[in-house]
Amino acid sequence: MVEGNKIYELIISKMKCYPSTIVGITDISYSYYSKQYKCALVLAVPHREIISLNNYSEEKFEKTISATRKELNEIISDLLTVLQEYKINYYVPPVAQTNEESLIAPFSFKYSAINAGIGWIGKNRVLVTKEYGPRIRLSAILIDYDLPVGIPITKSMCDDKCFLCIEACPHKALKGIQWDIYKLREQLIDYQLCNFKRSLYLKKYNRKNACGFCIVACPLGLRV
Repeated sequence: MVEGNKIYELIISKMKCYPSTIVGITDISYSYYSKQYKCALVLAVPHREIISLNNYSEEKFEKTISATRKELNEIISDLLTVLQEYKINYYVPPVAQTNEESLIAPFSFKYSAINAGIGWIGKNRVLVTKEYGPRIRLSAILIDYDLPVGIPITKSMCDDKCFLCIEACPHKALKGIQWDIYKLREQLIDYQLCNFKRSLYLKKYNRKNACGFCIVACPLGLRV
């Protein structure tokens, strides 16, 4: 069996081809998948087009996140070649929840990113990073192999006095609460209201509204 450090070095070497992507590793003992896999490799790919409230449109935002999704899938495919070469069991969990009632995904990319030390949860209830703010897309690869894990982030690094994302929400679904590791989802957002409003798009467009107001309003990540 190949040593864990060797696999880690191979992964990091592979990721040098994607220098803008943030990479972290987390223990998944908290997860349903912990019986089958030992850790998760978490990826945060930044949006290539920086959208603010000044140049926002739903169509433009949807196009941006779709392009980021495609890039993320390409990175994952590249990383899987390493795991396949060394016959290491892995699983790429689905992005979205399948239960429209609970709206809970089988594996939380946000929670894994927090535990990997990639970022924290903003008042908009999305992951925020130092490098790109909330302008990122997340994914993870569950791996049946011991790799060195990151240090979890347990409290928000957002400005206490900043409420730009709250003010930008057209449905008033955000509650303006500063996150820490003990905060529950419903303390930060009326997630059922958010989902209901976004789902009104389904009948006409066959997808939910991308609704990125709370993301593009964030001053973090507005780089030139």
